Amino acid sequence: MSDTVLASVSLARAFGPMVEGEAVLSEEGFSPRYDLDRWTGYITKPGHKLEGTNIKDKICFFPTAKGGIAAGWAFNDIKGKGIAPKAFLFGVTNPVMVQGAVLANIVISEGWSQDPRQVFRTGDWVRVDPARRVVELLRRTG
Repeated sequence: MSDTVLASVSLARAFGPMVEGEAVLSEEGFSPRYDLDRWTGYITKPGHKLEGTNIKDKICFFPTAKGGIAAGWAFNDIKGKGIAPKAFLFGVTNPVMVQGAVLANIVISEGWSQDPRQVFRTGDWVRVDPARRVVELLRRTG
């Protein structure tokens, strides 16, 4: 890996293959059932801080996961439709969300060594390495 790493955040727990992509950071939690249009990949919940943002192929940082039993199948649904993000990186999540991500083969993690909003910005290019439990900043936006 010859990429220059500009900064990094450690993850407490993580699952999935290594992925790279554009970061999308949120100040509020996420529910795949109530915040997301599961046909387009856009966050459409009125008033959500990311309303109007498309999460397809993004590395998504959310402080909390919102949702229960239906959230797990929703991950598989968006993966099957080709509108899933590359990764969900939660500060705190729940077993249903983890099960859904594992079933859909979407990278998921929980717990950060520091608030990612202090290290990354929306639009930055990051690499998530679940095996090493780290998120690395590879390229700063604008």
